[in-house]
Amino acid sequence: MKRASVTLHEVAAAAGVSIATVSRALNGKDRVSSRTAEHVAEVAERLGYRVNLIGRGLRAGTGATIGVVVPVISNPFYGELIHRLEDHLQRRGFDLVIADSHGDVERESDRLRMLVERRVEGVFVVPSDAELSFDAVADTARRVPLVQLDRHVLDLPADFIGVDNDEGIELAVAHVVSRGAERVVLVSGNDVTSVGRERRAAFEATVRTRSLPQEVNVFGEYLLEFGESAVRTLLARGPLPDAIVAGDDLVAAGVIAALKRAGTRVPEDVQVTGFDGTMLADVCEPRLTTVVQPFDDLAREATEALVRRMDDPDSPYVLRRLAPSLRVAESTSPAP
Repeated sequence: MKRASVTLHEVAAAAGVSIATVSRALNGKDRVSSRTAEHVAEVAERLGYRVNLIGRGLRAGTGATIGVVVPVISNPFYGELIHRLEDHLQRRGFDLVIADSHGDVERESDRLRMLVERRVEGVFVVPSDAELSFDAVADTARRVPLVQLDRHVLDLPADFIGVDNDEGIELAVAHVVSRGAERVVLVSGNDVTSVGRERRAAFEATVRTRSLPQEVNVFGEYLLEFGESAVRTLLARGPLPDAIVAGDDLVAAGVIAALKRAGTRVPEDVQVTGFDGTMLADVCEPRLTTVVQPFDDLAREATEALVRRMDDPDSPYVLRRLAPSLRVAESTSPAP
């Protein structure tokens, strides 16, 4: 009995060609010989693969569909990343289907299953949990080519493209120290995600290396509201630190808003830095000094990694961390 959910990946494996070749053959693209196209069509028919005619109509003749699952699509970081991903995928003839897991492991599993059932030819995923996301991400990687982006699941053999969090945190701490800060506190995401773990470890290591006082840092979620509540926590403890290094721009925006409501001047009383380099950095008042992620490079590297996995399922895994940069603004340097 023929299965209705055969994937392009399975057709490629049975035909002994790459997924990209299958996609081109079934979509009538150039660069595929008539002999190869006929062979692919025969294998697809034998396995029961059916071209998604609705999807093909919506794509107006473009190539295969790629899925992406992010934890919080309302976060400007993911909005910018998706925008760049879509640009690079369209240049290669792919379309992008976006799913939001809302940071929930069960929803994430459902979204990944939905994408596989809709026969996407590849998946980008930003795992919601460094440990609990393992089963769903691993199962998806067994069924379709998959690249982890920004975050990763611990101990999972899979392609991963992200930023160098160690370097980013070092840039932020070195900057505020150069501006005279002695007491520096980290306000960032908790250890649920790989990013939260890495930025916390990087901050603690940097503080030790620079012989700075060991402060009690504040951890929560990458949300504006958490940045505000973290400031209330710091105010309740006593004198504020000289600088607050926020784990992302959303948290930093919440920190600045709460400091201003408390009558604390930024940066004269407390310096604040962010992490990501999103549009929030420019709309904060004062403008936010932030660690800038190389969005376009991340999207290009992730796209290349996924296409490589599609072309050669047995190729070595790509594990790449790209260097960030620091953009200095008024939240650490008073305007003249």
